[in-house]
Order: sequence, then C-alpha cells, then structure tokens
Amino acid sequence: MKKRLRIRDLIFHVTRTCASQLLVAVLFTTLTFAGSSKAQEILQQKISLEAKQQPIGKVLSQIEKLVDVKFLYSSSLIQSDRKVDVVAENEALGNILNGLLSPLQLQYHVSGRQIVLNRLRTPAADPGMQPVKISGKVTDDKGQPLPGVSVKLKGTSTGATTDATGTYAFNVPALSGILLFTYVGFAPKEIEINGKDNVNATLEASSTSLSDVVIVGYGAQKKESLTGAIASVTSKDLNGVHAGATVSAGLAGKIAGVSFRFSDGRPGASASIQIRNMGNPLYVIDGIQQDEGQFNNIAPADIESITVLKDASAAIYGLRAANGVVVVTTKRGKLGSRNTINVNVYRGWQNWTRFPKTTNAYQWMVGKADADMNQYGKTSITQAELDKWKQGTETGYKSFDWYKFIVKGNSPLTQMNLNFTGGSERINYYVSATHLKQYSVLGREFTFERTNVQSNIEARVSDRFKIGAQINGRVETRDQPGVPGGDDYWAARFAILRNRPTERAYANDNPEYPNDIGHNTENWAVQNKKLSGYWRSDWRVLQSNLTAEYQFPLEGLTAKGLFSYYYANEIMNGHEYTYKVYTYNPTDSTYNVTGGSSNPYRERRNRTILSPTIQVQLNYNKVFGQHTVGATLVAERIKRRDLSNYVHSVPTTNQLPLIYFSTMDTYNDGDGTEARLGYIGRLNYNYAGKYYLEVSARRDASWKFSPDKRWGTFPAISGGWRVSEEKFFSFVSKKVLSELKLRASYGKLGDDDVGIGPYDYLSGYNYNASTVILDGNAVIGSSNKGVPIRNISWFVSRTLDIGLDYGFLDSKISGAIDVFNRRRTGLLGAKYDILVPSELGYSLPSENVNSDQVAGIEGSIAWSTKIQKVNLNIGGNVSYARIKSLHTYKPVYNNSWDHYRNSVEERFSNTFWGYEVQGQFQSQEQINKYPVNIDGTGNKTLLPGDLIYKDLNHDGLINDMDMRPIGYGTGKNPIVNFGLNFAASWNGFDARIDFSGGGGYSFNRNWEMRNPYQNGGNLLLDLYEDRWHRENPLDLNSRWIPGKYPALRFNNGDHSSFGKNSDFWLVNVKYLRARTIELGYTIPKELLSRVKIERARFYVNAYNLFSIDNMKGIGIDAEIVDDNGLTYPQSKFVNIGFELSL
Repeated sequence: MKKRLRIRDLIFHVTRTCASQLLVAVLFTTLTFAGSSKAQEILQQKISLEAKQQPIGKVLSQIEKLVDVKFLYSSSLIQSDRKVDVVAENEALGNILNGLLSPLQLQYHVSGRQIVLNRLRTPAADPGMQPVKISGKVTDDKGQPLPGVSVKLKGTSTGATTDATGTYAFNVPALSGILLFTYVGFAPKEIEINGKDNVNATLEASSTSLSDVVIVGYGAQKKESLTGAIASVTSKDLNGVHAGATVSAGLAGKIAGVSFRFSDGRPGASASIQIRNMGNPLYVIDGIQQDEGQFNNIAPADIESITVLKDASAAIYGLRAANGVVVVTTKRGKLGSRNTINVNVYRGWQNWTRFPKTTNAYQWMVGKADADMNQYGKTSITQAELDKWKQGTETGYKSFDWYKFIVKGNSPLTQMNLNFTGGSERINYYVSATHLKQYSVLGREFTFERTNVQSNIEARVSDRFKIGAQINGRVETRDQPGVPGGDDYWAARFAILRNRPTERAYANDNPEYPNDIGHNTENWAVQNKKLSGYWRSDWRVLQSNLTAEYQFPLEGLTAKGLFSYYYANEIMNGHEYTYKVYTYNPTDSTYNVTGGSSNPYRERRNRTILSPTIQVQLNYNKVFGQHTVGATLVAERIKRRDLSNYVHSVPTTNQLPLIYFSTMDTYNDGDGTEARLGYIGRLNYNYAGKYYLEVSARRDASWKFSPDKRWGTFPAISGGWRVSEEKFFSFVSKKVLSELKLRASYGKLGDDDVGIGPYDYLSGYNYNASTVILDGNAVIGSSNKGVPIRNISWFVSRTLDIGLDYGFLDSKISGAIDVFNRRRTGLLGAKYDILVPSELGYSLPSENVNSDQVAGIEGSIAWSTKIQKVNLNIGGNVSYARIKSLHTYKPVYNNSWDHYRNSVEERFSNTFWGYEVQGQFQSQEQINKYPVNIDGTGNKTLLPGDLIYKDLNHDGLINDMDMRPIGYGTGKNPIVNFGLNFAASWNGFDARIDFSGGGGYSFNRNWEMRNPYQNGGNLLLDLYEDRWHRENPLDLNSRWIPGKYPALRFNNGDHSSFGKNSDFWLVNVKYLRARTIELGYTIPKELLSRVKIERARFYVNAYNLFSIDNMKGIGIDAEIVDDNGLTYPQSKFVNIGFELSL
C-alpha cells in the first residue's frame, strides 16, 4: 500500500508541477504577446513630421506629443543637440525611428508607452575579427548623386545615410551580407557585398511610388492622399521630346484624358492641348497664371514636373479653370547637394510627315484633256502634244516639280542647354540657359530662334524664414520673307497645288528672271528676302517672382508671400517690296518685263504686356495622433495691361526702311486692361492614412462684368477611401493587391471668357465708327454702342468625377479609372421671342440661357519591373469624352425639317452633316434611266463614275433635305485618345518608345483635296491615278475604265460629285503615331572618372517618325485640321545628341 501511495503521490506531484509550469508559461506568453501587440500598435501609428536641421532632442519631443509616448535615453548617448533632418507625411512611427536612429548607431525597444534608446549592438564577431568599413556612392539613373538615401545591412539596424555628394560609410562585422538602399521616389535596391568594401548603387525612379509628391493648386500633396483626378509627368518623361519649340508635344499620349493638337507645324508655332475635350485649359507656371503661348515656350530642360488637374480639383483656381488646369513647376536645386554642371546638346533634321502628291506635266495634260472631253465633248490638246509632254525632253515640254523647288528636305535644328545646380546648407540654386535655332522645311530664310534663361534661387535666412527669387526670360525671333498679299507660310504650301507642272519658276530657267506665270503671288521664285521683302517678329519676355516664407513658432503654421511681374514686348517689322517678273522671247533671247508688283508696303507693330500678380498665403498642417488636418488661405490679385500701336505706310522705294509721316496711311493704337481678384480657402483632413476629405472654395471677381454680376463663388469637395489600408482587407496580401482607393469629387467652376468686351456693361458710343466728308473736310463719326450688357455673367461648370486607384504586385502594376461629367450652364443664347424695333439699329444682347455637358471615361495602367538586369516600364492610357448640347432657349423652327436639321438640344456636338452615297454610276445607260434628279439638271451633267446620293425623303430630287449626320465633326479634337509608353534600360543602354493616337473625328476632303484643278492649278495624284476615265482621253466613244474617284472636271467645284459634302469624301480618322523613339548609352563611370566627368550619355532620337492611320492614301497627315489639306504639317525629326554632367 505504501508503495502505491508513493507512486500516486509522485504522479500527483509531477502533474501539479507540470501544470504549474504550463500555467506560468501560458501567462508569460500571453503577457509577452500583449506587450508585443501593444508595441506594434504604437510603432504602426502614422504621423506627419517635418524638421530641417533641428536638434534630435527637439525632434523626439515633437514625436512624444504626436504619439503620446515617452523616450528614455541618456543625453550623452544621443548628443541631443545634434541636428537632423526628418521629412515624413503619414508614415509609420517605426519607419521614422529606423531612418532617424540607425545612421546614429542607435536602436530602440518599446516598453508600454515608453521607448528606450540605447547603443546599437552589432552581431558578435569571431575572436580577433575587427569591424570592417564599407563605403560607396549612390546616384540616380542619370548619374546624379542622391543625398539622404538610407543604406542598411539587411537584417540588422546597422547603416547610414548618404551625404550631399551621395556617399556613405559605416562599419560592418564582415564583408558579407546584403546592403539595402531605400529613398523616397525611387525603387528599393538590394546589392550583395561579396567581399567588396566599396559598393556603389544606382537607383531607378519609381513612377508608382505612393510617397511621391504631386504639385497641386497652391501646394503639394503625396500621391497616396490625392482625392481628385490629378495626373502628372516629370522631367524624366519630357527628356525624350526633341521636337523643336513646343512643350505640349511632351504630353502627347502620356496622361489619360489629355489630347494634343498641332494645327500648325511651322517652327515656333504653339500646339494646343485639351483636358477631356472641355476646351482650352488654364496654365499655371510656378504659381502664376499664364496663357498657352508662355507654356509652349518654356525650355523643356527647365521643367521639373507638369501636373494636370482634370476635375473639381481645378476649382481652387476659380474663374479661368472650368476647362482644367495645367500646373508647371520648374527645376530647383537641393539643399546640401553638390554643385553640378549639366550640358545637353542635340542636332536634328526635319521633314514633313506628309504632303499631298501632285501630277507631273504629262499626267496634268492627260487629265486636262480628259476633263475637257467630260465637260465640253472636245479638247484643244492633241496626241502630238501629249507625246511631247510624255517624253519631257523638248524645250517648252519639260515638267517642273514645284514641291522639290519649294520644300527643302532635312532642314536642320539645333538646341543647346547649359545649367548649373547645387546647394549648401542654406542656399540652393538652379541656373539654366537654352538656345534653339530651327529652320523651316521651306528653306533657310524661314527661321525660328529662341533663347531661354531660367534662374531659381532659394535661401534659408534662418530656421524659420526663407526667401526665393525666380527669373524666367526669353528672346525669340521669327524671321521670314515678306510675301505680298498673303501669309508667308501659307503661300508656299498653296503654291505647290496652285502652280501647274507645265509652268516654270524662272523665265528660260534663268534664276535672275522670275517667270511671269499670271498668278505671281504663288510663284516661289519671287518669294524671298531679295525680291519680295521681309517679315520679322521679336519677342522679349521676362517673368520675375519674389517669394518669402515664414514658419511661425506655432507648429505647422506658415505664411508665404509672392510678388510676380510679367513683362513682354514684341516688335514686328514687315516690308514688302515692288518686284518684276519676266517673259522670255526665244527669237531674240530677251527677257521682257510683263508683270510684277507695284504695291509695296511697310508696317511696324509694337506691343507691350505688363502683368503684376500678388499672392498672400497662410498654411496650417498639424497631426493629432492619427488625425491630420490642413488648411490654406490665399488672397490673389492679378492685373494685366496690353499696350500696342500699329503703323502702315506706302514707302517710296524698297531701299527705304524708315517710316515717314508723309507715307503713313494707317495708325492704330490700343490699350487693353484686365483685373481679377480672388480669395481662396481649403481644408484637408486625413484619418490614419485611410480616409481623406478636402473642401475648398474660391470667391472671384472679374473686370468684364457689371458690378452686380462681378463676383462668383466656386466651391468644391472631394474625398477618398483607401480600402487597402482597412483591417478587414488584411487578408489580401500587399504583394497581390497593394493599393485600392475609391475617390469622388464635385465642384463648381467659373469661366469669364463669355464673348463680351471688358466695358460692354457701360452705355456710350463707339468712336471712329465711320467717316464722312462735310464741306471738304473729313469728320470722324460715332455710333451708339447699343444696349449695355449688364445681364451676362459667368459660364458655370459643375463637375463630377468618380475614380478608383489601384496597385498590384507591390505596386509594380498601378493605374486609375475615372468616370466624369462636366455640365455647363449660363452659355450665351439669344431670346428670339423678345424683339425690339428695327429703327433702333441694334438688337438685344444674348443672355446666360443655354447649357451643355461633357461626359466620358478614362483609364490608365503602368507596369514597372526588373527582369535580371533589365529594367522595364510599360504604360498605357485611354479616354473617351464627348460634348452634348442640353438646352437652348426657345428656338424657333419653321417646320419639322428645320427642327431636325438645326436643333441641337440633346444632341452630340461636333457632328458632320452631308449626303449618303450609295454607289457610283456604272454606265451612261444607268444614268439615263435613273429616276432621281441628282444634279438639278435631270442628270445631264453626270457621267459613269459619278456619285449616287440617297434620296432620303423620296421626293425624286437631291437637295438639302436629303442631308443627315454622316460623321464626327471636322477640325476638332478626337473623341477617343490613347497612349502607349515603353522604356527599358540594361547595362548603360536605355530605350524608349512613346505612341499616341486618336479616333472619333473626321477629315472632310474639300477644295484642292477633292476638286480637280482647283483655281486652275495642279491636280492631286490620287485623283488622277484612280479616276473613272476613257481608255483614250481624246475619243468620246472609247470605253470607260472604272476607278475609285469620279471622272475629272476642270475647276468645277459646283458639280454634284465634287460640290456636295458626302460620306464619300469624309474620312473617319483613326491613327497611332510613334511620338518618340530613342536609344541611348551612358558611359561607365569607371571610364569617366579619369577625365573628371560625372556622367556622359549619347543618344539617337526620332520624333513623329511614322504613323499607322487611314489617311496615307490621300497623302495627308492624320492630325491635319484644315479641309484643304494645306496646313503646314507636323514635321518628323531625327536627332543625335549628348548629355554631360561635371
């Protein structure tokens, strides 16, 4: 029994002991887990903090207030007066502490709400093994040093940050392991040490980083906190655009919803962009509102970023922002960065993308004989003449190629940029000069030259106060011959189709004697500075900004002031000469004057624009635990004065450039003023990096309106929800779905560009309205201005946008989708039912009574990855936006047809009306039997190949009542726009290809593009080669040979086949254009270090090299606007260049 008791007692004792130990273990495990959980909760709290060169002790005190923790440390341990830099917005406390303490060789652990700091313990080394120093340099992909990069030995807290030269150094236990490099705005990078004590790193910019800062209205925000439809491109996106003068080319295909249009491709011409097809946007350059011309003439090398505000986020800019806003920020130096000299030079050659091809002399004569037979049944052209023109060897029967005579291929352009940038602890600077010289494809007498100077200097006077000065200046010159009676650039293009290939530029081909061809204003032989004169425009522009910013002792409160003065002056001089043209007499070999110009003129315009801007701004940003609050107040005043005078005279000789009073026949003087005043307020709220709210309002006044209509208020609200940050979403790995944010915005925006003059609200008289002769004296008359316009005010836009931002695979794939609607009210319209007596001599003014809307959808996607040593970036975007008229004021229609044809209510705008072609006549017999009167003469003028129009109303007659919508509008922006972007780099090589495209707009072939021999000139080659014609053009009974186009008529634009707008001549344009193709190579630094060069890159670049479209057959560039096809087309460029950094 005793033995069993002992065994039982032993079992009981062991069981009790094990249970006790298990209970204690569970208890301690629970306590440890709870402590760890509490510590993690503290370290995961997100805060915002900014400190520049502040003592570390003060920074830790600020963190204690934000997070409600207490730091425990020895003052000797951390040297609390040591100054550090911390910039963090909505970042986890743990990340901030790692970046702050690791470079100081400190570590921490959390105990309750206390954070204990102590010296970093490095892993135990083998006996006798000493720590090893490792160092290196960190640069970006252009070789520029990156200060402030965090460099750590992976798996430890050992590390350092790079200094102003991008170098780092710290001790490691051994030359093994992996170094981790991290920097805001760049992709993290890991490099194995592998026994090396010097490890350099090149970081690639990350286009998808949520921590990237985006410039918005009157401030900046992190990408993750944006609640509006806002997109941006950086200098890296613009570097590959070498297309001459215009900056807009850099945006083509880069941003969803932004369309690009080059209506005129001549050197120095500005391209235009639209946001969601809403109209011309507002441009803001370094905080100052500017126009499209100023935007396009910035040197691309000076641009740091371009941000596009597409929705209610633009409401902060008030009365001029209804069509969106383009915000430009120029480059600045960085505090503490090394002084760097950068050089970028390229040389290029340009040619027109396309221009219509025309016939040679033999083809022209055959076509003319064909047209004569078609119109009159006979021709004076004989077979013998045709044979001579076909041979083309006999004098008087040689073909002349006007295109080759006028257009000079491979026309050069050169651009050079030199800039200096850097900074100390107190001052940062960026100074740049850019010179561009571009020759026209029309020859070297047509030139554009521009020199830009950019200077941005900022100085931190004290820890709280900094000042800045910006100077943006340029000088630009457009220089070309002066062509009598027309636009100098237009005349050249018109001459290619106006002049016949049977006509020659010089009499007897002698360059000293321009030939008299009857229409000499189109003879390019006289259109040069020697014979016809000159035209020159010089602009001198200076934009200067002075800024000051003060940080109040109250944490988060800053004040900023800006004064800007814009000065621009243009001097235009034109002198068109008298000249002579000649006819050669072969019998006596003489040149006889048979024509020319005897109407010279001399003109000069002097224009000066003065525009001061004043902004006063107050900002407050504060973090209360997980709550971040921001507020902005701005007052802004903008004035503008436009002074001009114009003088025209009739000089007595070509050699006298001065203008005398006795020769003046015109003198005009102008003085225009503008004034706008605005007050802006904005509130931002962010909770835990998950919920975002922004409310703004702007109250504006415009000088255009009467005092009781002058002021307008434009509020906006937007919000965002980062679903991916919610706890319930934690089941989805960040490596799968890293970002999911829903956002919405709604705002009211104004537009004072309503089509009225600045003083139309005042009654009075128009002086100099007419002149009468009384008693032999000229008396200047006046006329009544009409009813004062006091009932017109703003166009008002109400914009709604709903969007989704997404990111997959640790944001290697990212993008956005937006649905939007912009409704405008207050558009001008006449009240037709209110009449006034005709005896008054004027009608009632229009009023704000109509409305329209733009609605659509857009999306973008980007993929950034690295496959072995190859870095890849692929992106794409697409957008659809179309305008629709909603309401018009009580339109009056005569009948149902009038209503159908002219009503615009509830209809899409930009539609094209015309006739529907249902075929072409195949024989004369078919024409004779056809029951519908097509040409108005019983079809007597019709021939095989002529067009058959659909008789929609079945009345047996083709007239306006048979027209219907047959296509999209012409000369408009595409309804659908898209872009594709590819970039790759490997071992110093880099390549990029950018495409942009569009669809949903039309080109209507008209004038020279469809009328054979328009104005008696040349003939398009495709109209000749693919026409219906007789096998023998001189035989009426010859059989007909089918073709695509109707039979030719000579200069008969009224004929039914050529004079009616129809879907036969209308092209629904679709295109995809290769905007940029570039291949570059960066020389390894090991080779450059010997010659003290920091970076050297060489590149070959092509712009507009080719396009895939449905316009190639007619020889027209797919983006041509004018329906005659004679717009100066875009050019394609091939460039070679180099970049150096010293």
